[in-house]
Amino acid sequence: MSELLGRVLVVDDDEVIRQLIAVNLTLEGFEVETAYDGQDCLDRVHDVDPDVITLDVMMPRLDGWETARRLREDPSTRHIKVMLITARAQEDDRRRGYDIGVDSYLTKPFDPAELIQIVRDLAKGPGSL
Repeated sequence: MSELLGRVLVVDDDEVIRQLIAVNLTLEGFEVETAYDGQDCLDRVHDVDPDVITLDVMMPRLDGWETARRLREDPSTRHIKVMLITARAQEDDRRRGYDIGVDSYLTKPFDPAELIQIVRDLAKGPGSL
């Protein structure tokens, strides 16, 4: 097996989308863990220790906006690259994501090849984009 490209935590309350993202990233060479909503993400983030988190916005219990905000406020998770993946494509939503500090924003439906490329770029770390 080739060297792992990085560890990704895929967060989406839709099991089909969560598995679609996970399978595509796994086939590409990433180690993938999944979470079903923002609270599950925050509960597991320290155990998983991901390089990148893909985060849906509209989820039960804790949505992607609040999850991203909490990840950015916590010094122990601030460094993790966060990519929002959402059907919310309005400019105000994009701006809100970037104001919170997310690293990338991808709208649904998305091209799996584009998703993989963005996650690859984010996983490479600072200065590689």
